[in-house]
Amino acid sequence: MSSEGCSNPPIDAARLSVITRKPRLTSLVLDNVSKSYGATRVLDGVSLSMEAGEFVAFLGPSGSGKSTLLRIIAGLETLDSGTVTLGGRRIDTLAPGARDVAMVFQAYALYPHMTVAENMAFGLRNAKVPTAEIEARIAQAATSLEIGDWLDRKPGQLSGGQRQRVAIGRAIVKNPALFLLDEPLSNLDAALRNRTRVELAQLRQRVAAAIIMVTHDQAEAMTLADRIMVMNDCRIQQVGTPLEIYARPANAFVARFVGSPAMTLAAATLVAGEGTHAHARLGDGTHLATCVPASGLVGGAGVVGVRVGLRPEHVTVCAPGTGTTDAQAILVERLGDRSFIYAQLSDGEAIIAQDHGTCRVRIGDRVGLRIDAAAAALFTADDTAWHPVDAA
Repeated sequence: MSSEGCSNPPIDAARLSVITRKPRLTSLVLDNVSKSYGATRVLDGVSLSMEAGEFVAFLGPSGSGKSTLLRIIAGLETLDSGTVTLGGRRIDTLAPGARDVAMVFQAYALYPHMTVAENMAFGLRNAKVPTAEIEARIAQAATSLEIGDWLDRKPGQLSGGQRQRVAIGRAIVKNPALFLLDEPLSNLDAALRNRTRVELAQLRQRVAAAIIMVTHDQAEAMTLADRIMVMNDCRIQQVGTPLEIYARPANAFVARFVGSPAMTLAAATLVAGEGTHAHARLGDGTHLATCVPASGLVGGAGVVGVRVGLRPEHVTVCAPGTGTTDAQAILVERLGDRSFIYAQLSDGEAIIAQDHGTCRVRIGDRVGLRIDAAAAALFTADDTAWHPVDAA
Protein backbone atom coordinates (compact mmCIF):
# COMPACT_ATOMS: atom_id res chain seq x y z
CA MET A 1 0.00 0.00 0.00
CA SER A 2 1.18 3.50 -0.77
CA SER A 3 -0.25 6.72 0.58
CA GLU A 4 1.34 9.90 1.81
CA GLY A 5 -1.87 10.69 3.73
CA CYS A 6 -4.68 13.01 2.78
CA SER A 7 -3.99 15.96 5.07
CA ASN A 8 -1.84 17.73 2.45
CA PRO A 9 -3.39 17.00 -0.94
CA PRO A 10 -2.26 18.53 -4.26
CA ILE A 11 -2.98 22.21 -4.72
CA ASP A 12 -6.70 22.86 -5.00
CA ALA A 13 -6.79 24.85 -8.25
CA ALA A 14 -10.43 25.79 -7.75
CA ARG A 15 -9.53 27.73 -4.63
CA LEU A 16 -6.40 29.31 -6.06
CA SER A 17 -8.26 30.49 -9.16
CA VAL A 18 -10.33 32.98 -7.16
CA ILE A 19 -8.75 36.33 -7.94
CA THR A 20 -9.59 39.39 -5.87
CA ARG A 21 -10.36 42.07 -8.42
CA LYS A 22 -13.14 44.45 -9.29
CA PRO A 23 -15.98 42.98 -11.37
CA ARG A 24 -15.54 43.51 -15.10
CA LEU A 25 -18.08 44.04 -17.81
CA THR A 26 -18.80 41.06 -20.00
CA SER A 27 -16.91 41.34 -23.27
CA LEU A 28 -17.68 38.38 -25.55
CA VAL A 29 -20.51 35.88 -25.27
CA LEU A 30 -20.76 32.82 -27.50
CA ASP A 31 -24.14 31.17 -27.15
CA ASN A 32 -24.61 27.65 -28.53
CA VAL A 33 -22.56 28.29 -31.67
CA SER A 34 -22.71 25.46 -34.23
CA LYS A 35 -21.22 25.05 -37.69
CA SER A 36 -21.14 22.31 -40.33
CA TYR A 37 -19.60 21.97 -43.76
CA GLY A 38 -22.07 19.74 -45.52
CA ALA A 39 -22.40 16.59 -43.43
CA THR A 40 -19.22 17.37 -41.46
CA ARG A 41 -19.82 18.94 -38.06
CA VAL A 42 -17.04 21.31 -37.02
CA LEU A 43 -18.63 23.11 -34.05
CA ASP A 44 -21.30 21.62 -31.84
CA GLY A 45 -23.04 23.97 -29.40
CA VAL A 46 -20.07 26.02 -28.20
CA SER A 47 -20.84 28.52 -25.42
CA LEU A 48 -18.42 30.83 -23.62
CA SER A 49 -18.52 34.13 -21.72
CA MET A 50 -15.43 36.39 -21.52
CA GLU A 51 -14.75 39.41 -19.38
CA ALA A 52 -13.52 42.67 -20.85
CA GLY A 53 -9.73 42.67 -20.80
CA GLU A 54 -9.50 38.91 -20.33
CA PHE A 55 -7.02 36.73 -22.27
CA VAL A 56 -8.49 33.38 -23.29
CA ALA A 57 -6.63 30.70 -25.24
CA PHE A 58 -8.48 28.26 -27.50
CA LEU A 59 -6.34 25.13 -27.14
CA GLY A 60 -6.80 21.90 -29.01
CA PRO A 61 -5.47 19.58 -31.72
CA SER A 62 -5.83 20.20 -35.43
CA GLY A 63 -9.42 19.71 -36.52
CA SER A 64 -10.93 20.48 -33.12
CA GLY A 65 -12.80 23.55 -34.43
CA LYS A 66 -10.84 26.29 -32.66
CA SER A 67 -9.76 28.20 -35.79
CA THR A 68 -13.24 27.97 -37.30
CA LEU A 69 -14.66 29.44 -34.10
CA LEU A 70 -12.16 32.31 -34.24
CA ARG A 71 -13.09 33.03 -37.86
CA ILE A 72 -16.79 33.06 -36.94
CA ILE A 73 -16.10 35.68 -34.27
CA ALA A 74 -14.11 37.71 -36.81
CA GLY A 75 -16.86 37.45 -39.42
CA LEU A 76 -14.79 35.44 -41.90
CA GLU A 77 -17.11 32.44 -41.50
CA THR A 78 -20.87 32.30 -40.91
CA LEU A 79 -22.43 30.23 -38.15
CA ASP A 80 -25.34 27.83 -38.67
CA SER A 81 -26.95 28.51 -35.31
CA GLY A 82 -26.30 30.39 -32.08
CA THR A 83 -25.22 33.97 -31.46
CA VAL A 84 -22.06 36.01 -30.92
CA THR A 85 -22.32 39.10 -28.72
CA LEU A 86 -19.55 41.63 -28.02
CA GLY A 87 -20.01 44.33 -25.39
CA GLY A 88 -23.75 43.68 -25.27
CA ARG A 89 -24.13 44.03 -29.05
CA ARG A 90 -24.89 41.07 -31.30
CA ILE A 91 -22.17 40.95 -33.99
CA ASP A 92 -22.65 37.68 -35.86
CA THR A 93 -25.00 39.47 -38.30
CA LEU A 94 -22.54 42.34 -38.92
CA ALA A 95 -19.85 42.71 -41.57
CA PRO A 96 -16.29 41.98 -40.33
CA GLY A 97 -15.32 45.66 -40.38
CA ALA A 98 -18.25 46.63 -38.17
CA ARG A 99 -17.52 44.17 -35.34
CA ASP A 100 -14.85 46.15 -33.41
CA VAL A 101 -12.39 43.26 -33.59
CA ALA A 102 -8.85 43.01 -34.98
CA MET A 103 -7.31 39.77 -36.17
CA VAL A 104 -3.65 38.74 -36.38
CA PHE A 105 -3.25 35.93 -38.90
CA GLN A 106 -0.83 33.03 -38.70
CA ALA A 107 0.70 34.02 -42.07
CA TYR A 108 0.95 37.75 -41.18
CA ALA A 109 -1.14 38.85 -44.24
CA LEU A 110 0.92 42.01 -44.83
CA TYR A 111 0.79 43.83 -48.15
CA PRO A 112 4.25 43.27 -49.70
CA HIS A 113 4.21 46.48 -51.79
CA MET A 114 3.47 48.70 -48.76
CA THR A 115 5.85 49.90 -46.07
CA VAL A 116 5.33 48.93 -42.44
CA ALA A 117 3.70 52.30 -41.74
CA GLU A 118 1.41 51.94 -44.77
CA ASN A 119 0.38 48.45 -43.70
CA MET A 120 -0.48 49.69 -40.24
CA ALA A 121 -2.40 52.68 -41.61
CA PHE A 122 -4.35 50.82 -44.31
CA GLY A 123 -7.39 49.82 -42.24
CA LEU A 124 -7.58 53.19 -40.54
CA ARG A 125 -7.53 55.06 -43.86
CA ASN A 126 -10.37 52.88 -45.13
CA ALA A 127 -12.29 53.78 -41.96
CA LYS A 128 -11.73 57.51 -42.71
CA VAL A 129 -9.73 58.10 -39.53
CA PRO A 130 -8.06 61.55 -39.64
CA THR A 131 -4.44 61.53 -40.80
CA ALA A 132 -3.11 63.10 -37.60
CA GLU A 133 -4.79 60.44 -35.48
CA ILE A 134 -3.48 57.66 -37.73
CA GLU A 135 0.07 58.96 -37.32
CA ALA A 136 -0.34 59.21 -33.55
CA ARG A 137 -1.67 55.66 -33.26
CA ILE A 138 1.13 54.26 -35.42
CA ALA A 139 3.76 56.10 -33.39
CA GLN A 140 2.32 54.79 -30.13
CA ALA A 141 2.11 51.19 -31.37
CA ALA A 142 5.59 51.38 -32.87
CA THR A 143 6.98 52.50 -29.52
CA SER A 144 5.21 49.72 -27.63
CA LEU A 145 6.43 47.05 -30.07
CA GLU A 146 9.87 48.60 -30.67
CA ILE A 147 9.34 48.69 -34.43
CA GLY A 148 9.89 52.42 -34.96
CA ASP A 149 13.06 51.84 -37.03
CA TRP A 150 11.17 49.64 -39.49
CA LEU A 151 8.33 51.96 -40.46
CA ASP A 152 9.84 52.77 -43.86
CA ARG A 153 10.75 49.18 -44.69
CA LYS A 154 8.67 46.71 -46.65
CA PRO A 155 7.74 43.25 -45.30
CA GLY A 156 10.29 41.54 -47.56
CA GLN A 157 13.07 43.34 -45.71
CA LEU A 158 11.98 41.97 -42.32
CA SER A 159 12.46 38.66 -40.53
CA GLY A 160 9.53 36.43 -39.62
CA GLY A 161 9.51 37.68 -36.04
CA GLN A 162 9.62 41.31 -37.19
CA ARG A 163 6.73 40.76 -39.59
CA GLN A 164 4.69 39.18 -36.83
CA ARG A 165 5.25 42.23 -34.66
CA VAL A 166 4.12 44.47 -37.53
CA ALA A 167 0.97 42.35 -37.91
CA ILE A 168 0.29 42.78 -34.19
CA GLY A 169 0.92 46.52 -34.51
CA ARG A 170 -1.58 46.75 -37.37
CA ALA A 171 -4.17 45.22 -35.04
CA ILE A 172 -3.26 47.46 -32.11
CA VAL A 173 -3.77 50.74 -34.00
CA LYS A 174 -7.41 49.84 -34.55
CA ASN A 175 -8.06 50.09 -30.78
CA PRO A 176 -10.52 47.17 -30.96
CA ALA A 177 -12.64 45.76 -28.17
CA LEU A 178 -11.29 42.29 -28.99
CA PHE A 179 -8.01 40.99 -30.42
CA LEU A 180 -8.07 37.65 -32.27
CA LEU A 181 -4.71 35.88 -32.62
CA ASP A 182 -4.65 32.86 -34.95
CA GLU A 183 -1.60 30.78 -33.93
CA PRO A 184 0.57 33.93 -34.03
CA LEU A 185 3.82 32.17 -33.07
CA SER A 186 3.60 28.97 -35.10
CA ASN A 187 5.77 30.22 -38.01
CA LEU A 188 8.66 31.22 -35.76
CA ASP A 189 11.66 29.13 -34.74
CA ALA A 190 11.88 27.91 -31.15
CA ALA A 191 14.12 30.69 -29.80
CA LEU A 192 12.15 33.47 -31.49
CA ARG A 193 8.86 31.89 -30.42
CA ASN A 194 9.94 32.04 -26.78
CA ARG A 195 11.01 35.67 -27.11
CA THR A 196 7.82 36.69 -28.89
CA ARG A 197 5.78 34.89 -26.23
CA VAL A 198 7.38 37.14 -23.63
CA GLU A 199 6.64 40.18 -25.80
CA LEU A 200 2.98 39.15 -26.08
CA ALA A 201 2.78 38.79 -22.30
CA GLN A 202 4.22 42.29 -21.87
CA LEU A 203 1.99 43.72 -24.58
CA ARG A 204 -1.05 42.27 -22.89
CA GLN A 205 -0.36 44.50 -19.88
CA ARG A 206 -0.53 47.60 -22.10
CA VAL A 207 -3.80 47.01 -23.94
CA ALA A 208 -7.27 47.15 -22.42
CA ALA A 209 -8.99 44.94 -25.00
CA ALA A 210 -9.89 41.29 -24.51
CA ILE A 211 -7.70 38.79 -26.35
CA ILE A 212 -8.42 35.38 -27.82
CA MET A 213 -5.50 33.30 -29.04
CA VAL A 214 -5.90 30.07 -30.98
CA THR A 215 -3.05 27.65 -30.42
CA HIS A 216 -2.17 23.96 -30.33
CA ASP A 217 0.87 24.76 -28.17
CA GLN A 218 0.03 24.24 -24.51
CA ALA A 219 3.09 26.19 -23.33
CA GLU A 220 1.74 29.30 -25.08
CA ALA A 221 -1.70 28.81 -23.56
CA MET A 222 -0.42 28.09 -20.05
CA THR A 223 1.98 31.06 -20.12
CA LEU A 224 -0.23 33.76 -21.61
CA ALA A 225 -3.88 33.05 -20.88
CA ASP A 226 -6.07 33.94 -17.90
CA ARG A 227 -8.27 31.01 -18.91
CA ILE A 228 -7.94 28.16 -21.37
CA MET A 229 -10.76 26.65 -23.39
CA VAL A 230 -9.73 23.13 -24.37
CA MET A 231 -11.49 21.88 -27.50
CA ASN A 232 -11.76 18.46 -29.13
CA ASP A 233 -14.27 16.76 -31.42
CA CYS A 234 -16.03 20.09 -32.17
CA ARG A 235 -16.91 20.68 -28.52
CA ILE A 236 -15.54 22.37 -25.43
CA GLN A 237 -13.89 19.81 -23.15
CA GLN A 238 -13.05 22.18 -20.29
CA VAL A 239 -12.72 25.89 -19.52
CA GLY A 240 -10.58 27.01 -16.60
CA THR A 241 -7.43 28.75 -15.42
CA PRO A 242 -4.15 27.17 -16.51
CA LEU A 243 -3.72 25.70 -13.01
CA GLU A 244 -7.23 24.23 -13.03
CA ILE A 245 -6.72 22.68 -16.45
CA TYR A 246 -3.42 21.09 -15.42
CA ALA A 247 -4.23 20.04 -11.85
CA ARG A 248 -7.88 19.07 -12.27
CA PRO A 249 -8.52 17.93 -15.86
CA ALA A 250 -12.21 17.32 -16.55
CA ASN A 251 -11.70 14.14 -18.55
CA ALA A 252 -9.08 11.81 -19.98
CA PHE A 253 -8.57 13.86 -23.15
CA VAL A 254 -7.66 17.01 -21.19
CA ALA A 255 -5.45 14.96 -18.86
CA ARG A 256 -3.45 13.61 -21.78
CA PHE A 257 -3.45 16.71 -23.98
CA VAL A 258 -2.34 19.20 -21.32
CA GLY A 259 0.98 18.46 -19.70
CA SER A 260 4.33 17.46 -21.11
CA PRO A 261 4.83 14.60 -20.63
CA ALA A 262 1.15 13.67 -20.47
CA MET A 263 -0.57 12.35 -17.37
CA THR A 264 -0.30 8.61 -16.87
CA LEU A 265 -3.72 6.92 -17.04
CA ALA A 266 -3.23 3.42 -15.68
CA ALA A 267 -5.98 0.79 -15.71
CA ALA A 268 -7.11 -0.12 -12.18
CA THR A 269 -9.82 -1.75 -10.09
CA LEU A 270 -11.53 -0.19 -7.08
CA VAL A 271 -10.88 -2.25 -3.95
CA ALA A 272 -11.95 -2.17 -0.33
CA GLY A 273 -9.85 -0.12 2.04
CA GLU A 274 -9.85 1.79 5.30
CA GLY A 275 -11.21 5.30 5.64
CA THR A 276 -13.56 7.33 3.49
CA HIS A 277 -11.32 7.61 0.44
CA ALA A 278 -11.16 5.37 -2.60
CA HIS A 279 -8.60 2.59 -2.88
CA ALA A 280 -7.45 1.25 -6.23
CA ARG A 281 -5.31 -1.66 -7.37
CA LEU A 282 -3.15 -1.37 -10.48
CA GLY A 283 -2.76 -4.27 -12.89
CA ASP A 284 0.57 -5.26 -11.34
CA GLY A 285 -1.08 -5.57 -7.92
CA THR A 286 0.05 -2.22 -6.52
CA HIS A 287 -2.45 -0.90 -3.96
CA LEU A 288 -3.01 2.86 -3.89
CA ALA A 289 -4.91 4.63 -1.11
CA THR A 290 -6.06 7.81 -2.85
CA CYS A 291 -7.55 11.00 -1.46
CA VAL A 292 -10.56 10.81 -3.78
CA PRO A 293 -13.78 10.55 -1.72
CA ALA A 294 -15.19 7.03 -2.10
CA SER A 295 -18.75 8.30 -1.64
CA GLY A 296 -18.80 9.88 -5.08
CA LEU A 297 -17.81 6.75 -6.96
CA VAL A 298 -20.60 4.54 -8.26
CA GLY A 299 -20.34 0.83 -7.54
CA GLY A 300 -17.60 0.81 -4.92
CA ALA A 301 -15.08 -2.03 -4.50
CA GLY A 302 -14.76 -4.40 -7.40
CA VAL A 303 -15.57 -1.86 -10.11
CA VAL A 304 -13.24 -2.28 -13.06
CA GLY A 305 -12.66 0.10 -15.95
CA VAL A 306 -11.26 2.77 -13.61
CA ARG A 307 -8.06 4.57 -14.55
CA VAL A 308 -5.64 6.14 -12.09
CA GLY A 309 -4.29 9.51 -13.21
CA LEU A 310 -0.76 10.52 -12.13
CA ARG A 311 1.33 13.47 -13.27
CA PRO A 312 5.05 12.62 -13.73
CA GLU A 313 6.00 14.73 -10.68
CA HIS A 314 3.83 12.44 -8.53
CA VAL A 315 5.94 9.39 -9.45
CA THR A 316 9.62 9.49 -8.46
CA VAL A 317 12.46 7.08 -9.06
CA CYS A 318 14.13 5.13 -6.25
CA ALA A 319 16.13 1.94 -5.85
CA PRO A 320 14.34 -1.29 -6.87
CA GLY A 321 12.39 -2.80 -3.99
CA THR A 322 12.31 0.40 -1.94
CA GLY A 323 9.31 2.18 -3.43
CA THR A 324 5.65 1.53 -4.13
CA THR A 325 6.38 -0.78 -7.05
CA ASP A 326 9.08 -1.69 -9.56
CA ALA A 327 9.18 -1.13 -13.30
CA GLN A 328 11.51 -1.37 -16.30
CA ALA A 329 12.78 1.79 -17.99
CA ILE A 330 11.98 1.88 -21.70
CA LEU A 331 13.00 5.50 -22.42
CA VAL A 332 14.92 8.19 -20.55
CA GLU A 333 14.29 11.82 -21.53
CA ARG A 334 17.02 14.11 -20.18
CA LEU A 335 16.15 17.82 -20.03
CA GLY A 336 19.08 19.14 -18.01
CA ASP A 337 17.38 20.18 -14.78
CA ARG A 338 15.25 17.03 -14.66
CA SER A 339 14.73 13.71 -16.38
CA PHE A 340 11.62 11.77 -17.27
CA ILE A 341 11.62 7.99 -17.06
CA TYR A 342 9.13 6.24 -19.33
CA ALA A 343 8.69 2.87 -17.68
CA GLN A 344 6.61 -0.29 -17.91
CA LEU A 345 5.03 -2.10 -14.98
CA SER A 346 5.06 -5.88 -14.77
CA ASP A 347 1.62 -6.09 -16.41
CA GLY A 348 2.80 -4.00 -19.37
CA GLU A 349 1.11 -0.76 -18.22
CA ALA A 350 3.04 2.39 -19.12
CA ILE A 351 3.91 4.93 -16.42
CA ILE A 352 6.01 8.12 -16.46
CA ALA A 353 8.21 9.16 -13.55
CA GLN A 354 10.30 12.24 -12.85
CA ASP A 355 13.89 12.18 -11.62
CA HIS A 356 16.70 14.69 -11.10
CA GLY A 357 18.81 16.02 -13.96
CA THR A 358 21.80 13.80 -13.11
CA CYS A 359 19.67 10.67 -13.28
CA ARG A 360 21.77 7.57 -14.07
CA VAL A 361 18.92 5.32 -15.19
CA ARG A 362 19.39 3.72 -18.58
CA ILE A 363 17.00 2.03 -20.96
CA GLY A 364 16.35 -1.52 -19.76
CA ASP A 365 17.21 -0.81 -16.10
CA ARG A 366 14.96 -2.08 -13.33
CA VAL A 367 13.86 0.86 -11.18
CA GLY A 368 11.74 1.44 -8.12
CA LEU A 369 8.88 3.91 -8.34
CA ARG A 370 7.57 5.84 -5.37
CA ILE A 371 3.96 6.82 -6.14
CA ASP A 372 2.29 9.69 -4.31
CA ALA A 373 -1.15 8.08 -4.09
CA ALA A 374 -2.57 11.16 -2.35
CA ALA A 375 -2.10 13.09 -5.60
CA ALA A 376 -3.82 10.50 -7.80
CA ALA A 377 -7.03 11.26 -9.69
CA LEU A 378 -9.52 8.64 -10.83
CA PHE A 379 -11.26 8.49 -14.21
CA THR A 380 -14.34 6.28 -14.29
CA ALA A 381 -15.77 4.34 -17.23
CA ASP A 382 -18.01 7.25 -18.26
CA ASP A 383 -14.88 9.49 -18.43
CA THR A 384 -15.80 11.41 -15.30
CA ALA A 385 -12.78 12.73 -13.42
CA TRP A 386 -12.62 12.46 -9.63
CA HIS A 387 -9.93 14.51 -7.94
CA PRO A 388 -8.41 14.40 -4.45
CA VAL A 389 -9.80 16.74 -1.83
CA ASP A 390 -8.69 17.82 1.61
CA ALA A 391 -9.75 15.16 4.09
CA ALA A 392 -10.35 17.88 6.68
